[in-house]
Amino acid sequence: MNSVEQVAFTFEMGVVCALLAFTVFLFVSEIVRIDLSAILVLVIVGLLSYAPGLENLADVTKLFDGFASNAVISIIAVMIVGAGLDKTGIMNKVAAVILKYGGTAESRVLPIVSGTVGVISSFMQNVGAAALFLPVVSRISSRSGIPLSRLLMPMGFCAILGGTMTMVGSSPLILLNDLILTANDGLPEGQKIPPFGLFSVTPIGAALILTGIAYFLLLGRWVLPGGIGSDNTGTGHGTQDYLKRVYGLKADVFEVIVPAESPLVGQVLADINHENHLYIISTFYRGKTSMVQVLTAEIAAPCRLAIIGRRWVVEEFAQKFGLTVLPELDIFVEEFAPTNAGIAEVVVTPDSKLIGKCPRELLFRKTYGMSLLAIHRGEETLSHVESDTHESTQIGLEKFNAGDMLVAHTRWDNLMRIKRDPDFVVVTTDFPQDELRPQKVGWALGFFAISLSLILFTDVRLSLCLLTGAAGMMLARVLSVDEAYRAVGWNTVFLLACLIPLGQAVQNTGTAAWIAQQIMVILDGWPIWALQAGVAILATAFSLVMSNVGATVLLVPLAVSIAVAAGGSPAVFALTVAISTSNSFIIPTHQVNALIMGPAGYKVMDFVRSGGVMTILFLVVSLGMLNLIY
Repeated sequence: MNSVEQVAFTFEMGVVCALLAFTVFLFVSEIVRIDLSAILVLVIVGLLSYAPGLENLADVTKLFDGFASNAVISIIAVMIVGAGLDKTGIMNKVAAVILKYGGTAESRVLPIVSGTVGVISSFMQNVGAAALFLPVVSRISSRSGIPLSRLLMPMGFCAILGGTMTMVGSSPLILLNDLILTANDGLPEGQKIPPFGLFSVTPIGAALILTGIAYFLLLGRWVLPGGIGSDNTGTGHGTQDYLKRVYGLKADVFEVIVPAESPLVGQVLADINHENHLYIISTFYRGKTSMVQVLTAEIAAPCRLAIIGRRWVVEEFAQKFGLTVLPELDIFVEEFAPTNAGIAEVVVTPDSKLIGKCPRELLFRKTYGMSLLAIHRGEETLSHVESDTHESTQIGLEKFNAGDMLVAHTRWDNLMRIKRDPDFVVVTTDFPQDELRPQKVGWALGFFAISLSLILFTDVRLSLCLLTGAAGMMLARVLSVDEAYRAVGWNTVFLLACLIPLGQAVQNTGTAAWIAQQIMVILDGWPIWALQAGVAILATAFSLVMSNVGATVLLVPLAVSIAVAAGGSPAVFALTVAISTSNSFIIPTHQVNALIMGPAGYKVMDFVRSGGVMTILFLVVSLGMLNLIY
């Protein structure tokens, strides 16, 4: 260690240290929004660079190069690619599969989501894996009632951890073999470091992912914020709660199985509804689900029915006709997910052609894609379903009047079309108003596959690989250019781009090298395991205030020289640095943490609380596995 050239402390280094302290203070105190804090830091670094003696803080002609950096452009592109896949509805299907196997229990959903993202991020950039699964997790949260804040942080942390599973999972590991080649030039023949293979770090990464999942399963209730960002608003009204609260209809949605020999076979839907004081809202027969079947259709079996009604009424109906009531929705769970469908309120306009006609005459459900549950007229509510204030009515034969408020269950894409119909005024506004384009799924998957292939099998720059997919999706009209702009989380972009000059200042002024040198002086003479732990902690700290690539480039040569001087393994020390630079959980400066912060409503202190424990676990598990394997 004594052979390392000594770095003298300068005035510039003092200014950079003060800037680092100021940045951490802004982040932790959240006096101003975190993205605004990053902009303030950028402005201060730029202005100080004009002061005499501080010219090395930043090259003012390149101050805004962070906005064109590989990391920032990659994030913009991956957000657009993710939005394109989401636009086709494919993320809905992924969410449905996860819910099918995980149910609505946090203890089952969390490991499935986090484990899947962790494995995916071992082969692609972790921010890409997190961005792709962001809409999936949002839908799972909406359907299961699990707060988004309790799912996104475990997913994000496991995306970061997944980057340690292969040598292509993170930028530091990709870079490591190149740095080793340079370091080998100064090593004696017997100590030269062999290059690492693709799966050399897999046991370490797998142990870290399992640790992350176990951590949130066991301690999640204490370290994760609860109830943020998931009140199921923004997706229309929940069927049961809304009907009960507004119209006094104590109804729920049930799924029932109709066997082939049931006496219900051959009966007309409208008659069943009226005679049994319930409403058959959807049918499943011969593999096909229909929410818009005409009410004059007859029951064919074996089939399944989705029924809105009071529990005791539906159970009595099932007993009468030999039906089975399922404990929860199965086949119909996707259709009744709040992100896809819900309760809508529309008003019949004074000049509507519906006036004087009844729903059955208009084939209302088939024509408009709405299952009419109630008509609210003045102080009166007419409905198939009995309530505390009124008896059931055969509203299929009730003629429409001007000003009638129609309460209907519908898919949101149908409601978008109804908004353009002059016969109605749509009162419901808080529903997803982006039309899905399932017919574009082939184009979306094709361009996603092209991006992924370029990342895995070529040396093309990551940002260009992802932009290829994003541009292709816009050209194929999977999503419009305006939709692509709206898909980008600009707060995340500004947060990362504005902090890049500060990281460069830490490196360019020699502040990072000076800090590393002081710590190594303190550790001089310590046992090898303590030196390795010191290197790991140093790499962790550096990755919080500068790019993990910069930290790796700076610390790998230093770690190798420490290992040689202390009689340790240069390979293990080099790998310790490359893995420890992924230990970025305490503040949201990592790209993944910045990405999930907004949607989940996290505060910096949420990361400090959850990430602090994760940081310690990461150090213990990674160091233990490194020494166990190597």
